[in-house]
Amino acid sequence: MKANKNPRIRRDLEFFPIRQGNSQFVLVRDQLGLVEEGKAVPWPLYEFMTLLDGTNTIRDIQMALIRQKGGVLVGTGEVEALLAHLDESFLLDTKKYEHARENIVAQFAAKPARPCSHSGRSYPDKPADLKSRLDEILKAQAPAPKPEARVVALVAPHIDLSVGSRVYASGYQWLKYTSPSRVVVLGVGHQMMGDLFCLTEKDFETPLGVVKNDRNMVKELWDAGRAIISKNDFGHRAEHSVEFQVIFLQHLLPEDSFTIIPILCGPLMPSLSGYSRSAYMETAGPFLKALSGILSHGDDETLVVAGVDFSHIGPKFGHDMPATHLQSQSEMHDQNLLKAFSNMQTDVFWEESVRVKDQFNVCGFSAMACLMEILPPSRGQVLGYEVWHEQPTRSAVSFAAVGFTAP
Repeated sequence: MKANKNPRIRRDLEFFPIRQGNSQFVLVRDQLGLVEEGKAVPWPLYEFMTLLDGTNTIRDIQMALIRQKGGVLVGTGEVEALLAHLDESFLLDTKKYEHARENIVAQFAAKPARPCSHSGRSYPDKPADLKSRLDEILKAQAPAPKPEARVVALVAPHIDLSVGSRVYASGYQWLKYTSPSRVVVLGVGHQMMGDLFCLTEKDFETPLGVVKNDRNMVKELWDAGRAIISKNDFGHRAEHSVEFQVIFLQHLLPEDSFTIIPILCGPLMPSLSGYSRSAYMETAGPFLKALSGILSHGDDETLVVAGVDFSHIGPKFGHDMPATHLQSQSEMHDQNLLKAFSNMQTDVFWEESVRVKDQFNVCGFSAMACLMEILPPSRGQVLGYEVWHEQPTRSAVSFAAVGFTAP
């Protein structure tokens, strides 16, 4: 690596602090799979990595390390050796990483169907085992109240199935009261940066078979929102928020009875000129109008399913205190959002998020904001809500299920 290079850590990596005994490490998660799965770096190395933001030269980094070490001399050779190690491990944004990523993107683009990326890890990879697992989840929860009218939308979690099983069951018990021929599946683009939506024309493949993509409708959406849609569909490759919904749909609906329109919703703050509903509508209005029009097509019954989670709190998600210190505030925020969401009070929903400046990292906000704009007048009912604590990271995630019916 040249001395005048301003090294930068990859921006598509996720870092999670963990403890092992008395030692602190940072777990690295790479959706591309270039970084070894389960790789954890010692805290001092992570502190070094935080200096690699693309603005510091090797000389700047050297001086920062000397200050961190209380004046102990650190040579440029030592800095360059550390950088070479990080580059070899695919942790740096370099030509080596770019070439590897381009190959992976090209391989995915050539596939006619999206292969499942979480089978064998988050759920069984054998059809019979997966069906049994989904049946266990659905039967573990008491029957949900029967909807009073036609179901038009379901909101379920996208957290790990074993963690969110009761809430998944609360939402998907309503699916038996529907018979859609098309399902719009809204997910969260966890790796998206700068785009509002990511579409794909790929079919979805899981252990339960292949679900066909409604490509004609996807092309209509492309035409309506090209400027705000990711230039390729790579965001779908390792994203679980849609995949988890698809396996429930396959399990509960008759085989080959429906097509899907898979849509990932990106984070709103980086994509809008201002964080407000008006800015969202100004930017995404034509796309949302086209999507709403698909729901009103008289020739097919279309269901909307959204895979969302709510607050993400604690050190794992950037807070400087454990989740237990924030939970009372985050739960109040969740309940305010759920009340506005289920009552279709869109302005109130936005005002609540703006009020806290998204302090609690509600990753499903963009998908829920989309859903509220495209649904016809509807009634919502909260079917379940839970908070899961991840003890090793002193962090927590909340999630919910909501059903919407025609008035």
